[in-house]
Amino acid sequence: MKHLRLSIVLILVIFSTLIHASELVVGKVVGVHDGDTVTLLVDGHQQIKIRLAQIDAPEVAQAFGQRSQQSLSELVFNKTVQINKETTDKYGRTVGTIIVDGLDANKEQIKRGMAWVYRQYLHDQSLISIEEEAKSKKVGLWSDINAIPPWEFRHGSKRNSNASSEPRVAISPNNNLKKDSTCGTKKYCKEMASCEEAKFYLTQCGLSRLDGDSDGVPCEKLCGK
Repeated sequence: MKHLRLSIVLILVIFSTLIHASELVVGKVVGVHDGDTVTLLVDGHQQIKIRLAQIDAPEVAQAFGQRSQQSLSELVFNKTVQINKETTDKYGRTVGTIIVDGLDANKEQIKRGMAWVYRQYLHDQSLISIEEEAKSKKVGLWSDINAIPPWEFRHGSKRNSNASSEPRVAISPNNNLKKDSTCGTKKYCKEMASCEEAKFYLTQCGLSRLDGDSDGVPCEKLCGK
């Protein structure tokens, strides 16, 4: 009986090890779509989409969206990385942590101020302190006091596409905009009446063309960068 129990324990240990090993994916990053999504080439021919777990980077159309994408590209593009897989999301993407040259790329994006902690899916509480430090130092997206979390930006975009008229957004009375300004038809810096209006169109209306260098400051000549 004793030997039987030992055998069962040994089998369970081996089985557990095999399961854990199956959650590791190794491949070469051949595409960086934004600050939290890449394409991985595995076995030299199969491509899979990887979504970085527990973080949410600005959408490309948002302020710092392109800079976040560039940051992740600097970290992982054209490099062989290890994915610690957690799950597969509803879009069929592998969700996990990217380890490159011993560095946790998910944490590094937070540290650089290039992504938010995605609290809805958070299980590593250490990310909170990393985000707080980045925020206190005003690095990356935290240099913008009006930074909008991407999950709010995405929901706003859905409302905009489904609504018959543009949503009204409350604006500080200390600028030249009306209190209940809406996203209008302006598209270029030369059409903006003030820096505040340019910031409104960038952050609330998603008019990323106003921030040509993706530094979070729209219409540099108008906003006096």
